[in-house]
Amino acid sequence: MSAPAVPSRAEPIPVVAAGSLREVLTEIAREHEARTGQKLALSFAASGLLRERIEKGEPAQVFASADMGHPQRLADAGAWTAPRVFVRNQLCALTQAELNLTSERLLDALLDPSVRLGTSTPKADPSGDYAWALFRKAEALKPGAFATLERKALQLTGGPTSPKAPPGRGTYAWVMDQRQADVFLTYCTNAVAAQREVPRLKIVAIPPALQVGADYGLTVRREAHPAARAFADSLLSPPAQAIFARHGFGAP
Repeated sequence: MSAPAVPSRAEPIPVVAAGSLREVLTEIAREHEARTGQKLALSFAASGLLRERIEKGEPAQVFASADMGHPQRLADAGAWTAPRVFVRNQLCALTQAELNLTSERLLDALLDPSVRLGTSTPKADPSGDYAWALFRKAEALKPGAFATLERKALQLTGGPTSPKAPPGRGTYAWVMDQRQADVFLTYCTNAVAAQREVPRLKIVAIPPALQVGADYGLTVRREAHPAARAFADSLLSPPAQAIFARHGFGAP
């Protein structure tokens, strides 16, 4: 891969980030710009798709991924720094209200043939990979569960051809509002945002035996402008971490 031209101090720093970071990173970036005068150009998508865009030459300087694997792959190629965990997340079940589910009844509902299960797209979006990790944990509790869940999972978001939510709509709120699924496995932060947009939706905690944690990885292009490294470092600062916490993310 040839390294794209490094932006000058006056140009916006191109930052690409997981879609689940859109709301919180937009807020942090706004405060960073006000404090430093350095403009940032933010772009959000599924982490796997962002990594592919970078490999094809997109001039990103900072990559904030919803996992460690995609930034590590860039680091292994030599042009990006070793990723650091900067926040954590976990899975929740976003459900239609009429299901009236509890954590204890969640696995039975996921296995129920009449319940439509929505996920994101594995490999393209780490949220989908985490859902598949949950399926593997379910197999340990109920043999045969993995095959059942993998077969019935509707990969509704995060893929290169996944339908996009209309302007102004959150992806998961829109998918559930359109009743494309009865239960959607997504990050808890996404579930909270979706419920805020569509209050009738319910959030069900994943039981401990099925819970999957998500480490978010941060990497910077080795030839990045110092301002890009400064922004990446700022995401681990107490003020930024306080904003992440307010949006429901866990500390690294």
